[in-house]
Amino acid sequence: MSSIAPSFFKQPFRYMRWASVNKPAYFYSIVVGCIGPVMIFTVPPIRSYLGDEQRPRIPQTYPIPTGPRPRPEGFDDE
Repeated sequence: MSSIAPSFFKQPFRYMRWASVNKPAYFYSIVVGCIGPVMIFTVPPIRSYLGDEQRPRIPQTYPIPTGPRPRPEGFDDE
């Protein structure tokens, strides 16, 4: 097997095959990094098609109770 890397711009598919065998960490990290932005536009329509829109919304804040708050006693703070 030849260890000379093919040129990316002359033979892109041959280079990707070479890189996936000889430098898998770099190759697959680039593949996963390129898939991320594509997923931003493809995942929400697929989730709504599958019926995931009926899930309850996650609360963003803690609910503040109405009325006066009880004063803690018995801690000798005063």
